[in-house]
Amino acid sequence: MGNLLYPTSPLVVNPDLAKLIGLNEAIVLQQLHYWLKKSNNTFNGRKWAFNTYDDWQKQFKWWSSRTVRRTFTSLIKQGLVITGNFNKKGYDKTKWYSIDYEKLEQLVDSPCGQNGHIKRTDCPHPSGQNDQTNTRDYTEITTETNKTTMSSSDEHDRTAQKVIDYLNQKTSRHYRNTNANLRLIKARIKDGFVLSDFIVVIDNKVSQWGNDPKMQKYLRPATLFNASKFEGYLNERTVERRGSDVDGLF
Repeated sequence: MGNLLYPTSPLVVNPDLAKLIGLNEAIVLQQLHYWLKKSNNTFNGRKWAFNTYDDWQKQFKWWSSRTVRRTFTSLIKQGLVITGNFNKKGYDKTKWYSIDYEKLEQLVDSPCGQNGHIKRTDCPHPSGQNDQTNTRDYTEITTETNKTTMSSSDEHDRTAQKVIDYLNQKTSRHYRNTNANLRLIKARIKDGFVLSDFIVVIDNKVSQWGNDPKMQKYLRPATLFNASKFEGYLNERTVERRGSDVDGLF
């Protein structure tokens, strides 16, 4: 038994925070905070830490990579974690993460977490470990919040249009920015994927299928950006491409 008691630096979790945002989310947020404190990477006035989901999973060995991704996605949707891409190579899919500490303070000071003490009355609480965490933003909806939400939605639209443009460029096709096509891409963005992830998937599949008459028909949004296939395509061997292909997208 003795060798199971802190043989390495233990992960810690604040129980009040776990009640407020979910156990998984509290564990991940605390670990990200730890790495941000040690980070020397500063962009846009924030400290950032970077990792792939597989590398994050090595720090949470009792979870699957899917659970790690789902937990980060929950934190991103709550606005507590911010993602970016500051990699020198455009095709590098490694994500960068930071914490919106102001958002966290707002959440703690909201009616369901005033002064750091969680009030459970009338406050929905998130589902258990390894389940999709459903939480609410308890801060009052203001004009500024609405503007932020609209800005985020507009940014997702612009990213989705860039993806369609790049797909057309690589396949010499003419897919349009229809609601159906854009919805597929924006759904993957909400899952936590970024523009460079879509570029990698398109390049990978064009390289594999572009000269195969039977497979060329699958170089389409419905196949490439499908929820059940996208991550698998992303994790395939990355092909080399010329920087000029994507210079106009970033």
